Amino acid sequence: MRIIHSADWQIGKVFKQFGPKEESLRQARLAAIERLGFHAGDHGVRHVLVAGDVYDSEAPSAHTLRAPIERMKTFVDIHWHLLPGNHDPHRPEGVWDRLAQLGLPDNIHLHLTPAPVALDDNSFLLPAPLRRKSEFDDISAWMDTAATPPHSVRIGLAHGSVVNFGSEGEASNPIDPARAVKANLDYLALGDWHRTLQVGPRVWYAGTPEPDRAGSQEQGTSLLVEIAGPGAAPTVTPLVTGTYRWITRSERIDSEEALEDLDRRLRNVPDLSRLILRLKVEGSLPLGVHAAFRRRMVDLDAALFNLDLDQSSLAARPTQADLEAIDFDGVLRRSADRLKKVIDDSTAAPELRRAPRTLSLSFMFASSVVRARRRPDAHQFAQRRGDWPLLECGARGWIRCWCQRSGGRQRSRQIHSLQGHPLVSVPSS
Repeated sequence: MRIIHSADWQIGKVFKQFGPKEESLRQARLAAIERLGFHAGDHGVRHVLVAGDVYDSEAPSAHTLRAPIERMKTFVDIHWHLLPGNHDPHRPEGVWDRLAQLGLPDNIHLHLTPAPVALDDNSFLLPAPLRRKSEFDDISAWMDTAATPPHSVRIGLAHGSVVNFGSEGEASNPIDPARAVKANLDYLALGDWHRTLQVGPRVWYAGTPEPDRAGSQEQGTSLLVEIAGPGAAPTVTPLVTGTYRWITRSERIDSEEALEDLDRRLRNVPDLSRLILRLKVEGSLPLGVHAAFRRRMVDLDAALFNLDLDQSSLAARPTQADLEAIDFDGVLRRSADRLKKVIDDSTAAPELRRAPRTLSLSFMFASSVVRARRRPDAHQFAQRRGDWPLLECGARGWIRCWCQRSGGRQRSRQIHSLQGHPLVSVPSS
């Protein structure tokens, strides 16, 4: 017996935090269904088991309701077995009744009752559908007494959290970790955890075929399961089904060499345009290196599908050479000197904790103007970049125009306040 075990499609999932990129992520979840169909054909599989959460909600739109069905029905030789999960439990007049009313093709099967279903002459599926989001009783318990012909392959299908195994499941819905033994199952296909996990010799979570969150499964997978016969140990092989990879990294950099190493390692990750990276960076850098870090992160963001950068723990520590670079009419330099004193003062008030970032902005501004003014075609170069007013104004104008390019009037006023005397607060940005 050969099957593909999948789960947690969550079709229709919302990704509002990604803005205009959201639709690409929603479409990727549908593309994963097609990859499952191709995998089934390549490996001679006739049955794909989906262990719950086909949909992300109980009330999908008409388009969302039909979208996965349209993908599945094109694979006419593959039988798709769908189970209600905690996101889409089987309630009266709910999503599953709506599906049934569509008039599904013969190769799409809805498992809405706990009863054995024949997959072939010698293999039986034992589904445990959820009727509400959270069950306090073990919905897989009925499998212990489920009657099937002697010497047949028994495969359980359920959605929930294995008791005392971990806490990554989304709902309570407890499942006995010994269910496979008690029910004489050859394989127990589980859903709810969004990562591929083996619970026991015959018990697996498939994970999600398309990842949907940071800190969970990096790449979408499903499982090819081969069972030689009743009582035989299953052979399980992960199959890649996802489009995007979700990676979480925590890095520390304290030097230019460390920055170079970080940039090189991130650039060597395959398929950057399909990478969703959550990156937390901590450490302490000289102003010049800190400015280089910010520029590299802008470039990296353009290379990736999405970059979620947390640099709140990365400090800018000015060296004397850094301060010497900030010398325009004494205005920025005097502000920089005051900011450095704040940075070096361990007793400084909490509201001044943004001083390193503000000083780094000052350094970046000073460096950009120096580079522009040193060019033979400085005026034309600045016009092409869109910051020509910087070369036409005095120090106050330079600060104001540069900051408008970096985020608008509010930040302009904040940096402008650096020229005040005395420096009693450091603006946020």
